[in-house]
Order: sequence, then C-alpha cells, then structure tokens
Amino acid sequence: MPSGTTNAGLLRHAIDSGGQEHFAATALRGAAVFWFVVTVVGQMLFVFYIAAFYGGAAVQGDLSTWNKVLPHGYTPGDSVGNVAIGAHLLFAVVIIAAGALQLMPQVRRRVPAFHRWNGRVYVLLACVSSIIGLYMLWFRGGIGGTVQHIGMSGDAVLILLCAFMAVRHARARNFSAHRHWALRLFLVVSAVWFFRVGLMLSILVNHGPVGFDPGSFRGPFLDFLAFAQYLLPLAVLELFLRAQEWNSAAGRIAVAASLVALTVAMGIGIFGAAMGMWLPHM
Repeated sequence: MPSGTTNAGLLRHAIDSGGQEHFAATALRGAAVFWFVVTVVGQMLFVFYIAAFYGGAAVQGDLSTWNKVLPHGYTPGDSVGNVAIGAHLLFAVVIIAAGALQLMPQVRRRVPAFHRWNGRVYVLLACVSSIIGLYMLWFRGGIGGTVQHIGMSGDAVLILLCAFMAVRHARARNFSAHRHWALRLFLVVSAVWFFRVGLMLSILVNHGPVGFDPGSFRGPFLDFLAFAQYLLPLAVLELFLRAQEWNSAAGRIAVAASLVALTVAMGIGIFGAAMGMWLPHM
C-alpha cells in the first residue's frame, strides 16, 4: 500500500477521533448546563413558595397557617421550637439562592471575593440548618416513620461532612478537590428539594400515590426516597465526574444522554411539585 494512502487514512482516523472527542466533551458539558438550568428554575420556584407562604404568614402574624402544610410547624408556647423552625425556613431561602450563585463559573471568575464570602455564608447556614433540621426531625414530631428519619438524618451528617471537606480543600488551595466537594455539598443540601420533586414525579407517573399512605405519610416508597433523595444525585455526580476523565467518547456520550434523560424526568417532577404543592400557596 502506498505510503500516501496510509497517511491519508491515518489523517482521516485522527480527524474522526478528534471530532468524536469534541462532540463527547460538548455533549457532556451541555448536559451539565441543561441540568443546572432546570435545577435552578425549580429551586427558585421552591424559594418563592417558601417566601410567599411561610414568610407571608409570618408577616401577617398568623404562624398557625404553617400547620396547613408543615405538621407541627407552629406550636403555641414552644418559643424555642418556633424560632428554630422559622430560622430553618429563612435559612432555606438564603441557602438555595446562595448555592445557585456559588456554582456559576461566571461569578467565580469575575467576582472571586463575592464567591468566597458567599461560599462562607452558604457553608455556615447549611451546617446550622442541618442541625436545626435534626432537632425538628427527632424532637418536634417530624412526619414519617423511623426509617425516613434515619434517612434524613444521614443527609444532615453528609452536609456536615461535605461542608468540612469543601472548606478544607479550599484552604489547602486544592481547587479541583474543593470543586468536587462543593458539588457534593450542593446536592446533599438540595435533598429536601429532590425529595419533593421525586415524590411528585412518582405521583404523576403512577396517576396517584403508590407505595405509601398519604394520610400517615408512611410506606416503602417514602422510606426509599428518604435515602434516594441524596444518594441518587450523588451517584449521578460521581459518574459524571469520572466520565470527564474517560478516554471513551462513546462512554461520555452515553453519560451525557443519561443525564439529559434524568433531567427531563426531574423537570416533570418539578412541574408536578409546582402545580400541586408550590403555586397553589403563592
């Protein structure tokens, strides 16, 4: 075979490989952006709901309205508990908004000082809120059964762990590891939001509650969701982070396609939560 033909074949192969690599990288990055945009939109709807319903009731001085949505949300005479739950709700608004800003690369590049201070506020409030959440769960008569409480407590522990690791690597200026732990922190902090999205996705798909009793809010599906609300997003993140390092373009494209499919499912759950849980109270 003439050397010119061989060289031409090698060149075409290199071009094809380079094109596949570029497409795989673009697809993976595009899938991540798609997920982030859908997530931010969904979380902002959640924030507006918290501010409108809980904040509106507080402004009007009718805290008992909280109990229409949140069992034991307001208990007459329990000043400590009521302040704790009010702080938890207020922190949720700040945390969700700060988390979205913290993950935007434009903010990190253009206003690094804001990124650092916003990160400090985010980590501090996330840790305090998780501790308050544990108090509410075990001492304020949280809904659900023991398995749900254990699952949600596991999320609180992971919030503290991820916050510690994110700060540790930031101080060590190991920014690659810091970014990974910050992403994990964002997901475990968002677990309560994922719980609601997953719940409404199941109700929409099954045309009603399946695997749990709506009255007692107990059942195997909710027990599963208490753990899946953070373990499933974490598993997807780990797969995404590893896919970025793969040499296989096909593998990265497959991960990108899976992430897009999961984001679409998440979007359906967001729609269900917005229409069934959030917008009616705004």
